[in-house]
Amino acid sequence: MTTSVAHKGGEWLTSDVEAGEIVTPERLSDEHRLVCRTATEFVTKEVLPALPDLEKKNWTLARQLIKRAGDLGLLGTDVPETYGGVALDKTASIVVGEVIGVTASFATTFGAQTGLAIVPILCFGTDEQRRQYLPRIVSGETIGAYCMSESASGSDALGARARATRQPDGSWRLNGEKLWITNGGFADVFIVFAKVDGEQFSAFIVERGFKGVASGKEEHKMGLHGSSTTPILLADAEVPAANLLGEIGRGHKIAFNVLNYGRFKLAGMCTGGARSCLAEAATYAASRRQFGQPIASFGAIRHKLAEMAIRTFAVESALYRTAGLIDATIASGSEAAAALEEFAVEASILKVAASEMLDFVVDENVQIHGGNGFVADYPAERHYRDARVNRIFEGTNEINRLLVPSMLIKRSLKGGLPIIAAAKRLQDELTSPPPLGDEVDEPLANARRTVAALKKTALMAIGLALEAHGEALQHEQETVMLVADIIIDVFVAESALLRAEQAASVRAAAAPLQADAASVFAHDAGLRADASSRTLLASLSAGDALRTTLAALRRLLKIAPVNTVRARRRIADAVVERRGYIYF
Repeated sequence: MTTSVAHKGGEWLTSDVEAGEIVTPERLSDEHRLVCRTATEFVTKEVLPALPDLEKKNWTLARQLIKRAGDLGLLGTDVPETYGGVALDKTASIVVGEVIGVTASFATTFGAQTGLAIVPILCFGTDEQRRQYLPRIVSGETIGAYCMSESASGSDALGARARATRQPDGSWRLNGEKLWITNGGFADVFIVFAKVDGEQFSAFIVERGFKGVASGKEEHKMGLHGSSTTPILLADAEVPAANLLGEIGRGHKIAFNVLNYGRFKLAGMCTGGARSCLAEAATYAASRRQFGQPIASFGAIRHKLAEMAIRTFAVESALYRTAGLIDATIASGSEAAAALEEFAVEASILKVAASEMLDFVVDENVQIHGGNGFVADYPAERHYRDARVNRIFEGTNEINRLLVPSMLIKRSLKGGLPIIAAAKRLQDELTSPPPLGDEVDEPLANARRTVAALKKTALMAIGLALEAHGEALQHEQETVMLVADIIIDVFVAESALLRAEQAASVRAAAAPLQADAASVFAHDAGLRADASSRTLLASLSAGDALRTTLAALRRLLKIAPVNTVRARRRIADAVVERRGYIYF
């Protein structure tokens, strides 16, 4: 695989990126493809047949499947061989995550094991802690869980009330209750966050066998019935001194970096789940007949199938691009934790875009199935319920939307990104005569111009929001979320465009369909950005000032008409013919 060029997180907003610089699914190595085949065979032959039993809370079976995944090397794809891993890269972990994502409930169990349990110890543990815990977690012999949320501190992780008190012999006593813990009913090892003396947010490795550690009752959830979710109760839990993870008072570094990785991995599971739902919808639409013909022949259904494929393609493009950026940064000498922190903005973007894309796909899957989609006889009903929590997992989408602009602005103020300077230059550009440019008539030209316009629109939005609110911007959540929506569309639309350009450059068989997907997504992203920008500008000014900024927006964001109906028809025809995803 040709690796990605290393960049800083968020740098794409103010600089041009070449198509050859990014990683795409089409450029995976033979090693990645072998891992994909291994994971696919495991899911098809062992996990999917087990889902009915998992839904009945058969945790013995869940443990067996995790152990089997460990035997196949699927739990430690990006873990060093020293600790029992396969020593591949983050892209490999995404390849596996997409395949596992088809299983939803088991994917949740798997994700807690591979991301939330392994990553804290791997990135922040001592060598002794790594040698003690990682080999057994990577092999699947030991099941892990991550304990951060509490009744009064969900998104506000630092508001935790769980307390850690040091004992005279150096050991710890932990007290508190952690909620919504995935794998909570049968995990052996927990990463627990608590405040030392009620103040210093810290992390601990806690074993189920330690005195004072217990699980509460299984939660009755809307979806994910095949995954265990319980409270974890700590009543004077006795934790050895050696089980402090990282430094006292530095638990936030662990929590936020693990969340970055969790958001990134969740996006992979969402794209995998979306591809599976698209296949179900296409197969059903091709076989279901109404008015004497398959419903797949109806324009309304074809539109749905095409849009499901387009949104999946776009988010998947952003996902693999980010995986390549992280891998390139690690390859250049950065530690994994630093690389994950560097691309925290992209992780939040992916979390929002992927979870909302999957929600759209599972909803349309139910709609295409009609009444059959509403009953448990078809898997569409289960997919719908299982997907809903993804907008809550790993920090709600609202929190992640608030994070995206704020992280970019903070980096700019610290000199790490030239975003504020670029926004000021844009103001000068808008007061100058418009440049005379030649129109290029080729399939992706409109998409390229739209993406460039989207970047400038995002910069204008950031600049005007900062100018209006200054340091108080963080409290103007409606404003920040409007800016975030524009930024999210920039990254995803550009990723889809770069992937399509890459395919066109090598004359790939799927290049025309990729061009259709990128063109439609960029066009619609431009329309969304126009609506968001108008709402934003109207909230920041009025009268002549508003008319001036609206004129600037019209100058920046000229969306050329695209025949999206014809493009969607071509995509839908291919989806129905292949009975599923056409880009991988």
